Amino acid sequence: MNRTKGDEEEYWNSSKFKAFTFDDEDDELSQLKESKRAVNSLRDFVDDDDDDDDLERVSWTGEPVGSRTRPGSFQSLSDALSDTPAKNYAPELGRPKGEYRDYSNDWSPSDTVRRLRKGKICSLERFRSLQDKLQLLEEAVSMHDGNVITAVLIFLKRTLSKEILFRELEVRQVALRHLIHFLKEIGDQKLLLDLFRFLDRTEELALSHYREHLNIQDPDKRKEFLKTCIGERLTLWPSTSLPFSAEDSVHIQDHYTLLERQIIIEANDRHLESAGQTEIFRKHPRKASILYMPLVTTLFYSCFYHYTESEGTFSSPTNLKKTFKIPDKQYVLTALAARAKLRAWNDVDALFTTKNWLGYTKKRAPIGFHRVVEILYKNSAPVQILQEYVNLVEDVDTKLNLATKFKCHDVVIDTYRDLKDRQLLLAYRSKVDKGSAEEEKIDIILSSSAVPAALGTETSTWTDLFTGHYLKASI
Repeated sequence: MNRTKGDEEEYWNSSKFKAFTFDDEDDELSQLKESKRAVNSLRDFVDDDDDDDDLERVSWTGEPVGSRTRPGSFQSLSDALSDTPAKNYAPELGRPKGEYRDYSNDWSPSDTVRRLRKGKICSLERFRSLQDKLQLLEEAVSMHDGNVITAVLIFLKRTLSKEILFRELEVRQVALRHLIHFLKEIGDQKLLLDLFRFLDRTEELALSHYREHLNIQDPDKRKEFLKTCIGERLTLWPSTSLPFSAEDSVHIQDHYTLLERQIIIEANDRHLESAGQTEIFRKHPRKASILYMPLVTTLFYSCFYHYTESEGTFSSPTNLKKTFKIPDKQYVLTALAARAKLRAWNDVDALFTTKNWLGYTKKRAPIGFHRVVEILYKNSAPVQILQEYVNLVEDVDTKLNLATKFKCHDVVIDTYRDLKDRQLLLAYRSKVDKGSAEEEKIDIILSSSAVPAALGTETSTWTDLFTGHYLKASI
């Protein structure tokens, strides 16, 4: 059929079909999205309790969840139950009518919890009576899903008075633990304080509050807070009231005293180090501040930089030992490590030397000389010093093991000589260097009467040797 140019343009412009252009929306994609949306809406009509196990459970953030709460999920739970619609990350293509059943139909507590568990948005406002709210909570607990339990608790927290909420949770320990965890996560210290007071668990709150404030970076502010914890009210936290137990109060008092000392020591040592006139700081510059360090670390620092100071100074090791009642074993172990690291062997010797009332000196180690030897070896002590302390080990087997391990040849040789064991001496002779002083020493011992050459023959016994009735084989 012949058409004029005007008729042809009118035909194309009036047609129900459109010519393809790259600027037009992809109709097939739009139809696919609309179809997928409609299919998803059908699940509201065919959902069955039996399908729960076949579905992947997701949280409101779209991530799989287990049967317990997970960090970071609380905000999404709160958003799901708030009056503000959740942010959409995909374009809305029109809500199928089936989806409105979540808001219009009267779902039972069991159905509501089941839908929450599947990650579907449900309004909980229809549960107005206390009985319905508690039934909803019990259904959530029975599902063993932490996200759902927390979601219901957020709703109860918003719609019930504190007194009623606390009273009902007191007999529901699973839900109570979830609420406590949730309040700690969101930092609601006021409600947490009220809850612990209601439960008569104020000590638990006090410790939680105490740990939280240890993140204070300013040393003076942290010290002032610690002062409030031990009963003194200052202007910085005038309303702070933390009922610690007697035992915890002692620890916090020590913590306050330690921080107070550290602030003084840090200021003084920083000045000495910057001045560059103190030998110990010139040879061994500080690698870190002493602030906030544990007590043992502070003691090591004091033994390293302030060992010779008198007890009257705050930085003196003996002052720290006396103030904080540090046991002898801990003090000796820490002081030994510090002085050995500096290779101050005279200080090490003095640390273990005691004098009785008659003026006699004796070596004594509350940590055991075997540990002393290990620490000295790790700090590259000379062999002569190692041998001195290996010899002080009382147990013969331990002494021989240490002497062999650290190549204290004289100790091994002398021990075998004292044992009068010729075979062990001969075996050890093969382990020392040829022509060495150790080999010569062994030869002298073997040729002397201290270790008889005929030891082990039929005419010689240990009994003969010890009683003086040893007979030579030729007799």
